[in-house]
Amino acid sequence: MHEIKPGQSLELLKELHILTRDGKMNQDSRRKLKQIYHLAQFIEPLLEEIRQAHPDIQIVDHGAGKSYLGFILYDLFFKSQMNDARIYGIERRDDLVAKSRDLALKLDFPGMSFLHLSVAEAIASEHLPARIDLVTALHACDTATDDAIRFALEKQVKFIVLAPCCQAEVAAVLRKNKSKMLISREHRVLAELSRHPLHTREFGSHLTNVLRCLQLEAHGYQVNVTELVGWEHSMKNELIIASFKDLPRQRPAGRLQELLRTLGLEEMGQRFFTTA
Repeated sequence: MHEIKPGQSLELLKELHILTRDGKMNQDSRRKLKQIYHLAQFIEPLLEEIRQAHPDIQIVDHGAGKSYLGFILYDLFFKSQMNDARIYGIERRDDLVAKSRDLALKLDFPGMSFLHLSVAEAIASEHLPARIDLVTALHACDTATDDAIRFALEKQVKFIVLAPCCQAEVAAVLRKNKSKMLISREHRVLAELSRHPLHTREFGSHLTNVLRCLQLEAHGYQVNVTELVGWEHSMKNELIIASFKDLPRQRPAGRLQELLRTLGLEEMGQRFFTTA
């Protein structure tokens, strides 16, 4: 089947319900696999850079869900290598953690671990190594992406790869403060960006990712934003890749704070905390 990468375990794809038991794939599964493969293409050069420094790559996948991404990354890049590389799936739903553990055992993927933890628990967990090289969060809904960022910053992770999903928190604050924006002569025109409910939701979603990028830059990361897949495959197609370069922090931190003030979002300063 030409959509499947060479060496990919068909048994894994069946267990993930991407392939049916007779080896067929429906349109929805084809889209899902294409999306994960596209993400893997962005992650592969990061893994190679880490591997040059040390072979025992440590990955944490936040909001892992059914761990599609973790399993496919391990199957493609780690299962044939005899080293201490490991992928940790962090998930708050204990039933999904249990299922992922069972599947890793069934497939003989010894370098995969699944932990039932919140982000706060994960930061302090003794079950995770002190050094984490790469943090991923694929379609972790609402504030789960921000939780993954917080974890990565606390752990001083080299690479962060995020595919944000639905975000409602910023839109809710925009909605709450709309009347204050309309009263302010200085901000009245900007209030038009979120006057209609649909625009509030879409602008809030876009603004959330802008703030996330500034937050990462304010912690010394170089940030690249691109498409995960084309619009024909998913409406949630933004991909944020951050690489720690120890860049100057003051200017992006200032821009972030100014943007929060301008849009009446000062109360969200703790969510998008900076070092400055």
